Amino acid sequence: MAQILNASTFPTQLTEAEDFINDHPGLSPADLGKQVDQQQWDPSVKALVQYPSVLSNLSKNLGWTSELGDAYYNQQEDVMKAVQEMRAKAKSAGNLKSTSQQNVKEDNGQIDIEPASPDVVYVPAYDPWLVYGYPIAPWPYWVGVPGIWWGGPGIYFGIGWPIAPFFGFGWGWGAWGVDWYHHGIYYNHAPYFARGPAFFDRRGYYGGRQDFGRPGGYRGSEGDRNGYRGNTGERGGDRGYSAPREGGGTRSGAFSGIDHGGVSRGYSARGQSSAGGGFHGGGFHGGGFHGGGGGGRR
Repeated sequence: MAQILNASTFPTQLTEAEDFINDHPGLSPADLGKQVDQQQWDPSVKALVQYPSVLSNLSKNLGWTSELGDAYYNQQEDVMKAVQEMRAKAKSAGNLKSTSQQNVKEDNGQIDIEPASPDVVYVPAYDPWLVYGYPIAPWPYWVGVPGIWWGGPGIYFGIGWPIAPFFGFGWGWGAWGVDWYHHGIYYNHAPYFARGPAFFDRRGYYGGRQDFGRPGGYRGSEGDRNGYRGNTGERGGDRGYSAPREGGGTRSGAFSGIDHGGVSRGYSARGQSSAGGGFHGGGFHGGGFHGGGGGGRR
């Protein structure tokens, strides 16, 4: 969760990361980690190469991803509260529960989801417009990705992704954490704030800051005001309009209860990078891993 929320503010880097994985299909997890570690991507984007289906989903549905990134960039607390609300709905519907792949725990109203064992993470697949117990309006032109969409009831787990080979890198699983009580994300034991340049800080704009938008002036987020180091940047072209990543949408739907613009097949006001490539199935050389879970919360 920590990695996805922050990475959604770097749409161009997400497409680059997916293309990188597709262009290097034979790499072992250890070799993949070494090569990814050399890339000039935000740590959250690097971390998502551990879960190719998750990365592909974010990259192919850039309209949805950009809406998430914009919301998280400007309304971090609201987004994290919404995650807990949706988890509670899925739990009440009987779809979110402990399994051999994950442990679901509730502490003072906050729902934590932890992998069942420390070396493997299973990515849940489900029908996002039914799993919460009631129909949710579909996201326009949603592009289905193998390993994410499950047309059956409840939540399904396929193969697990081994995360142990990435432990040695600074962006690996153990580097990330979520503080649900204070609605924050931690990276290497310090608060980490979204700084992806694809979005502008509406808090600064609507607050009437005189230096907002000027070279060298205020353009940051809460991290600047509290003295935390910002994240790495990406190409400024994200701010404009460009063609989306995928053509035909296989099915509409995600987490939206209202009709939005910025669809994956149309043009999004958030700005994305166009790139080729598609989901080639699988992930690391030799497939996934059957057994266990992963340490840490999400």
